[in-house]
Amino acid sequence: MSTVDALARLGFEPADFEPGHVWLAGAGPGGLGCLTLDVLAALGTADAVIYDALVDRSVLKAAPQAEHHYVGKRAGQPSTSQDEINRLLVEEAKAGRRVLRLKGGDPNMFGRGGEEAFVLARAGIPFRFLSGITSAVGALAGAGIPATMRGVNKAIVFATGHAAGDADDLDWAALAATGQPIVIYMGMHKLALIADALARGGLAPQTPAALIMDATTRRERILVTDLESLVREAEAQGLGSPAIIVIGGIVALRKELQ
Repeated sequence: MSTVDALARLGFEPADFEPGHVWLAGAGPGGLGCLTLDVLAALGTADAVIYDALVDRSVLKAAPQAEHHYVGKRAGQPSTSQDEINRLLVEEAKAGRRVLRLKGGDPNMFGRGGEEAFVLARAGIPFRFLSGITSAVGALAGAGIPATMRGVNKAIVFATGHAAGDADDLDWAALAATGQPIVIYMGMHKLALIADALARGGLAPQTPAALIMDATTRRERILVTDLESLVREAEAQGLGSPAIIVIGGIVALRKELQ
C-alpha cells in the first residue's frame, strides 16, 4: 500500500485555517519524516510562512502558494529580533492572511511559542498551537537512546543551556543531584561551563554523555563518550550547533541496543 493510499484510509480532515489567524507550529527536529499531518496540511493552506533557522527549507516546498519570511536566530550571527518577529506576526494577521509560524522542534519547548501567543492574544488575533516532535525526543529516538528505561531512570530533565554562566543560570548542581538524565538544548556555546558545573554538582567523570548534531537529518552526527571527555572530544570532532546534549545512564543503553 502506498503512502497516498495509507493517508486516504485515515480520513484525515485538518481544521479550517481561517484568514487572520496565526498557527504556531513545530516542524520537528529537522527530518521531513518528523512533520505531523496537521503541520503538513497547514503548510498547504497558509498565505504566509514565518520560519526559523532550524526549519529545513525543503519543508517550504509544501507551501508554494505562500510568502516565505525567514526570521532565524543563531548565536553569534545576525538575527531577527523577537520584537520584529512579533510585529510581523501581527501585521500579517491583520492583513487577513493565514499565518503559519514555523519553528524547529515544538513551539512550546524552548521555542518562545508562549511568548508569541501572548503577543497575539493582546492584539486580539486568534491563534492555535500545532505541536511538533520536540528536538530532544526526536534526537534520542534517532540515535537509538531510549528516553526512559525501567531500572535506569524514573524521570528525565529538559533544560536550556542558553544562560549558562549568566546571572539567571540554572542550578546545575541541583539538576545533577536528581540522578536523572539531563537533556540540554542550546548548550553547545556553553558546553565547557555546563560540563564543569555538572561535575562540581556531583556527577561522576564517567557519567555517560552524548552529543547529537543535526538530529534526524542526513547530516546527523553522534558522539557517545563520558562527561569527563565530552568537551575535548566534541572539539576534536568539530561538533557544533544545532546539537542536543545528553548526560546520564540512558546514553549507555545505545551500545547495548546496537
